Amino acid sequence: MLSIGDFARFGGVSVRMLRHYDAVGLLRPARVDPFTGYRRYTADQLSRLNRIIALKELGFGLQQVAELLDERIGTAELRGMLRLRRSELAAAIAADTERLAQVEARLQVIESEGHMSDDDIVLKSVPPVRLAELSAVAEELEPASIGPVIQPLYARLLEELDRAGVAVSGPGVAYYEPLDDGAVRVHAGVTVAAEPDPAHPFDVVDLPGLESAATVVHHGSMDRVMPSIQRLARWIDGNGYRSTGIPREVSLSCEGGPENWVTELQEPVARV
Repeated sequence: MLSIGDFARFGGVSVRMLRHYDAVGLLRPARVDPFTGYRRYTADQLSRLNRIIALKELGFGLQQVAELLDERIGTAELRGMLRLRRSELAAAIAADTERLAQVEARLQVIESEGHMSDDDIVLKSVPPVRLAELSAVAEELEPASIGPVIQPLYARLLEELDRAGVAVSGPGVAYYEPLDDGAVRVHAGVTVAAEPDPAHPFDVVDLPGLESAATVVHHGSMDRVMPSIQRLARWIDGNGYRSTGIPREVSLSCEGGPENWVTELQEPVARV
């Protein structure tokens, strides 16, 4: 038999926790020495301990854990519950990571106020381009809403292009169409030379050119695009222009991870 210290070590819990489980009747020792009071456990009891810990991690209270164990919850059912909880935790972590990225982007904007250079902002015309694209609706025009929509669109689009044998002939171009309810239609496209074909599970469209666009090259993840967006805004306001639409995003390089991406923002403008 195992001492309480050894059983705690093998089970990955504290001795104090085992004593608490004993006190509430959740996990009794296999034997208690009547003279010394020392608790002894068997290795087989690790199975019950594992289930207790797993159910606690699922968010159940100790009373609920006891009831579930008394119902002899099966391994398959417990595994399913744990997988569901794992998915929930992964989603929560992803959401928290996204929020952190937005906070850091906003902090970067605040810290750079008064130090933003507009030397690399270029006013130019943008030629029309033929795109293969997929689209979907995002709730709002902000990175936290756009990212979860546009990333799956691009992944699916590239798969469909490969399946259809359509070659990519130029950069990716994302553009946005505002809707009446404040939502935005997200268009995820890549440059192609193909003709439209109703048999394709994607659209082939000719995106019109822009007569005049204020452009800037953004380096890094699009989650942190706000500093570049606000640099454009300051330049447009300070140089006698007004914005006439949502900037397009042209992918100049997507090698490596998001921190290595290079994207040109093309905001349509007109003279005030």
